[in-house]
Amino acid sequence: MATLADALCQFGPAYLATHALSTPQAKAWRGIVACRTAALGGQQLQCDACGHSHWQYHSCRNRHCPQCGARAKDAWLQGRLAEVLPVPYAHLVFTLPHSLNALYGAHPRWVIDTLFACAAQTLAKFAANPKWMGAANGTPAFSLVLHTWTQDLQRHIHVHAVMACGVLAQDGNWSVPTRKPDFLFPVRALSKVFRGKFVAALATAHHGGNLARDPQGDDKAWCERQRQLYQHDWVVYAKTPLGGPAQVLEYLSRYTHRTAISNERIRAIYPEEVVFTVRANTQGGKRLQRLAGTEFVRRFLLHVLPSGSKRIRHYGVLAPCCKAHKLAAARLALQMPAPKREAMESAQAFMARVAKMDVDVCPCCKVGRLQVIAVLLGQVHLPPPVHPSAPLNRGPP
Repeated sequence: MATLADALCQFGPAYLATHALSTPQAKAWRGIVACRTAALGGQQLQCDACGHSHWQYHSCRNRHCPQCGARAKDAWLQGRLAEVLPVPYAHLVFTLPHSLNALYGAHPRWVIDTLFACAAQTLAKFAANPKWMGAANGTPAFSLVLHTWTQDLQRHIHVHAVMACGVLAQDGNWSVPTRKPDFLFPVRALSKVFRGKFVAALATAHHGGNLARDPQGDDKAWCERQRQLYQHDWVVYAKTPLGGPAQVLEYLSRYTHRTAISNERIRAIYPEEVVFTVRANTQGGKRLQRLAGTEFVRRFLLHVLPSGSKRIRHYGVLAPCCKAHKLAAARLALQMPAPKREAMESAQAFMARVAKMDVDVCPCCKVGRLQVIAVLLGQVHLPPPVHPSAPLNRGPP
């Protein structure tokens, strides 16, 4: 099966001949290419029944690697079990106009932080309005997840929000939406406030000299972009996911640990191009997309985030600074039973057993147990991307 690592190895030399990598890009590249290979070390396992033997190599654990998301997703879901409230949840998407893509290329951290801040402030502003939630200055519960891509790997900067329908009122009660139990706010009103907050933050940063590398920072280009931003219709997408708490978590997890492209979507790698699937319609149809190999690499690297930038952030009742107190208050207001520590520990133990079973049962006879018979240490320093004099060992030692 063709993989992202294969594409980076095959087209890397041609791409790097004309492009330089940032530090986060180089780190992601090294991790993805080395992931689950001898370069990161591992153990040789042998079945105590049939004698089957194979090597199991370590994962890179880079958040951009398509091979490392499943375990992280499971752990994340486990951590959220006690945080889902027995109320409807809404899914909203806040998207930046493409005219800001060049600014993102020069100041990605500022754009990311400002997008999170403006989306969160917009939701908090509406949630505090008794017109929509029936309680003044109530505290909402929502999470934001950053994505920067389209299906064909173009830059498309947006955050997904999953928000509980209701707020924790100042008197300690849970206040439901005034219109319908599963309706939050009118999207056109949200869009105007979101646009106003972001454009105002952009102007403040520009006049304060905080965007020195802005490609559209000169007076003429700045005015033209501001005009485009005000003319653009910043429509916020919204819908209500169906199902109970477990379905809400599964729904959110689709977005939290998704990478720009999965290995399953890469259908073939030819000498000059990469073929992968993209969404063809809203009914789940697929079509094939072909890109020149170096263009595929360029587009993938557009979505490597700056070091230290968090893709998932929680607000209101779920904010880390006050979650212990406010989440307990929300659970009490909704008459939820207190979470049992024993049950949570049992669930964690169950996850550990599942993870262990993945490697302990012999894949051949399905009866014997695998035992470690040899250990391979990983390389202390991975070589630079596609360094010709130090190729990665991708096979058994």
